[in-house]
Amino acid sequence: MRFLRLFGPAALTFVAGCHSAYIDATLVNQTDKQVSLVELDYPSASFGTQVLAPNQSFHYRFKVLGTGKLKLIYTDTANKEHTISGPQLGEGDEGSLTVTIQPSGIQWGSQLKGRKKDDFPIAPN
Repeated sequence: MRFLRLFGPAALTFVAGCHSAYIDATLVNQTDKQVSLVELDYPSASFGTQVLAPNQSFHYRFKVLGTGKLKLIYTDTANKEHTISGPQLGEGDEGSLTVTIQPSGIQWGSQLKGRKKDDFPIAPN
């Protein structure tokens, strides 16, 4: 009992204070054609998928280490590679990010802690 009185509050503070900031990302293909070799580069790493069919989504969760711009790279059905720069992320950012490939271009959407919606404009191809 004495042990719990001495170390219980410290253990509870330690467990309650642990939080790892991450971003829950979704890549969405809203075109009528499949895209391939889809890659999203973010500060310190990247992720992607081989193929993203029409109206298909791909989910991935990551932690931002460092600061830098997002970059989406994908190949269309004509084997043309597209590279689109996105908004900046910083270490400790957390929340959700949606990157939508549309016939008119790329839409960057987010609900990141401390970000304004205007930070994520629609970027033409």
